Amino acid sequence: MKWLKEQAEKRPNQVFLNELTFKAIYNQTKQMAEHLSEIVALESRVALLSENSVEMAIVLFALLGLNKEILLLNTHLTEHELSEQLDELEINCVFTSDDLVGKVAGSINFSKIKDTPSKEAELEQSFSDDKIAVIMNTSATTGKFKSVPITWGMISSHVKASQLTIGLQEKDNWLVVLPMFHVSGLSIIMRSLYNGTATTILSKFDENEILQLIDEHKINMMSLVPTMLNRMIDKMSKGNLRMILLGGEFIPQPLISKSQKLGLPVYKTYGMTESFSQSVTFNILEFPEKISSVGRSLPDVQIEIRHRDKTGAGEIWLQSPMLMKAYLGKAPYGEAFDTGDIGYLDTDGFLYVLNRRKDIIISGGENIYPKEIEDLVYLLPEIRECAVVPRIDTTWGQVPVLFVVGDSSEEKLLHFMANKLAKYKLPHEIHFMDSLPKNASGKILRKDLKV
Repeated sequence: MKWLKEQAEKRPNQVFLNELTFKAIYNQTKQMAEHLSEIVALESRVALLSENSVEMAIVLFALLGLNKEILLLNTHLTEHELSEQLDELEINCVFTSDDLVGKVAGSINFSKIKDTPSKEAELEQSFSDDKIAVIMNTSATTGKFKSVPITWGMISSHVKASQLTIGLQEKDNWLVVLPMFHVSGLSIIMRSLYNGTATTILSKFDENEILQLIDEHKINMMSLVPTMLNRMIDKMSKGNLRMILLGGEFIPQPLISKSQKLGLPVYKTYGMTESFSQSVTFNILEFPEKISSVGRSLPDVQIEIRHRDKTGAGEIWLQSPMLMKAYLGKAPYGEAFDTGDIGYLDTDGFLYVLNRRKDIIISGGENIYPKEIEDLVYLLPEIRECAVVPRIDTTWGQVPVLFVVGDSSEEKLLHFMANKLAKYKLPHEIHFMDSLPKNASGKILRKDLKV
């Protein structure tokens, strides 16, 4: 853990995680590694199951320093799903928080670790670029999960490119509310570790707590998904925020327009687990005419649009030192990575993402982009959430179906859309719900919307 040791030596009294300094975190990491060293001595790969916490970060740092590959497990998985992932990756040693210890048989909870005998352990300082640091399993939206090996080279490339793109201020304090077992949360911890700046870790999303942190100027940077920002935006002050990194799913255009009017420093971003977070970003206040895009590439990221249609839209392919070389146990993908998204580049190099390729609805030979319909529906102020999914149809092949959360009526929605969408794009059904299903990061789970 070269970065942690360097920060503890250069800025020992600088706050790093919540109220704890770099020196304190380094010392606690060393102590944790001493407790863990014998437990994991015969293991090359272990797993970590925890909600966000400083303690989780310390266990993570200690395991990394002991040269272990760490599978970060999603806390929302069932016992069966957890067991399946552990068996697939042949993992026998799982560390859990106290609240989750019952989810995995034989797991070791954090409070018990400190009761084990300790033995002096040396923390590994430097790692080769191809050494796997953590493993994250992508959500199984269309079948079996895939395991993404995130190497030290990917992490190093990301933190350097991110610093060049979004800058660095001595008093930066990142809010960590997105799960640390996802790339969105872990990348913030790694950026802050590399930059020598503070983070404020919350165990879960609490809009009142976050609004208070903003009002009291305790944080100046945060990373959110659109559903989170949408819940807070009408109550938010600008505080001393210099960045709201917004991504993780398709972002409703009305939310961006509202952020722009309020002068909120929203940076739209586009990335994925396979690219260790961001590949593209931009500040909507700096480029107001580009707010429909997701931004321009980070340094050393190359974007190619393949198999374009007559409008110039096509498959989005990436090349980047932040990209994995292959899924675990799978063949390398080659020189460029197929993101599975459809979009286009404008003449200034800004990327526009139209939809996930798998989410495109083909109705009577016509392509329907759910995002276009969703952006339109979000223009109605009474709509809080919406999603469009396909339904099999004997006449057209597929037709769009709309799921909505909000105080509207089917008649009003259909009338509103009828004058703005071609007839083939109009939803054939509208379902009203109290809330849409989401994963731990707040992304809407379209596969759980049954039609």
